[in-house]
Amino acid sequence: MSATLAVIAKDPQPGRSKTRLCPPCTPEEAAAMAAAALTDTLDVVMRTPAGRRVLVLDGADPRWRRPGLEIIPQRGGSFAERLHGAFADIGEPTLLVGMDTPQLTTGLLGDGLLALTEFDAVLGPALDGGYWSVGLRAAHPDAFTGVAMSTGTTLAEQRTRFARLGLRTHAQPTLQDVDTITDAHAVARLIPSSRFAAALRSRSAT
Repeated sequence: MSATLAVIAKDPQPGRSKTRLCPPCTPEEAAAMAAAALTDTLDVVMRTPAGRRVLVLDGADPRWRRPGLEIIPQRGGSFAERLHGAFADIGEPTLLVGMDTPQLTTGLLGDGLLALTEFDAVLGPALDGGYWSVGLRAAHPDAFTGVAMSTGTTLAEQRTRFARLGLRTHAQPTLQDVDTITDAHAVARLIPSSRFAAALRSRSAT
């Protein structure tokens, strides 16, 4: 059976979502763009063959429900703890992505899932020094221990952590994630027909 494909996400809410877009965006506009990015991400996840599809959600908004999509709650305090909780709760080989790369394709997700049949771990580098995908063939209690999240060295620290645990890691292509309004415009140019691009155009038109 193919590995599980999971998305870890925060339910987009004004003042809690994509706050680095403000300014120039209002909190409502930033939340709308986050919701569009999550929708685009879930759409490509639902089109990708996988053993299971799971949304690991901070929130309880029913609009994210899809036939064939399991929704489980996030648990833990820090983001590293929530990552560990997601892999432990799913309990099988899993490729996990966030909601900041709506330009994802079925090919990229399929590459990560396939890699878990041969490698112990997967990492998809992001241009800001983090990563957009992380996969584990088996949950490991120390996989994220000591890794500083959301910094310019997160990817390097995570690679080092996996290496110290003896995990053979497959590297995926590098993607740009959406943190700033400059990032948003760059990503929207890649996917002009997406909901994310439409949300950005709507914001720009006001």
